[in-house]
Amino acid sequence: MYTIDSHQHFWKYDPVRHSWIDDRMAEIRKDYLPEQLALVFEENGVDGCVAVQADQTAVETDFLLHLSSQHHFIKGVVGWVDLRSPFLADRLQYYGEFDQLKGFRHILQGEEQRDFCLQPSFLDGIGLLEQHGFTYDILIFPDQLQFIGELISRFPNQRFVIDHLAKPGIATGDIADWKKDIEKVALYPNVSCKISGMVTEANFIDWKSEDFTPYLDVVVNAFGIKRVMYGSDWPVCLAAGDYAAVIGIVRSYFSSFSADEQLLFFSQNAIDFYGL
Repeated sequence: MYTIDSHQHFWKYDPVRHSWIDDRMAEIRKDYLPEQLALVFEENGVDGCVAVQADQTAVETDFLLHLSSQHHFIKGVVGWVDLRSPFLADRLQYYGEFDQLKGFRHILQGEEQRDFCLQPSFLDGIGLLEQHGFTYDILIFPDQLQFIGELISRFPNQRFVIDHLAKPGIATGDIADWKKDIEKVALYPNVSCKISGMVTEANFIDWKSEDFTPYLDVVVNAFGIKRVMYGSDWPVCLAAGDYAAVIGIVRSYFSSFSADEQLLFFSQNAIDFYGL
């Protein structure tokens, strides 16, 4: 089956720039580049990917675009741009010249102001993304889901996707509040959800596939099979399991779905969302 990994990263490790890699993830404090991922994909039957920013700089966006120009399996890039900049329109016009650049992301989960996404200048930036045809990846923790409905409702024609199921507390089994909030967000038809980044929200050491089933059930029931997509979060996921184990979770879960439904989840939804 043709498979697209809709969420992974590349970096040349820098202890300052990548300070978010804490001691629990110490083993991934090193370089991760396309040559390594190509081998992983070959071993696991994955055909292409979307490279997502891990650093909030224009240099990061240029770095990912450069890699995508040299490696055909990188089908698209989600970069970073300052959405509050008075020069944003000019930047988006510039980035519109790069076919591989599909959208942008801001690391909202790390902002001290939890409703950062509702700042007028940020909202103005999202409005310009829509005008220029770019997608927007929503990276948040569960406490920020309460603000996302308002964000999405303002831009009914903008394509949004929630990264990593909004990072529910899988390790502790917390589900009730997250379930209520993500089901509200899923009511908006212009937002999708990446089934990605789960293993690092679980117990790093001894997670089991069944730990994820209640969360997968919620997301698939809420968004439907046409608005969910596969992502590994490589190499971050390697802190809690190898790639085969990560993709194995969803291959097992979706094995009872029809061939057409599996194709939607593993590739077509990402292709349609990002215009790959």
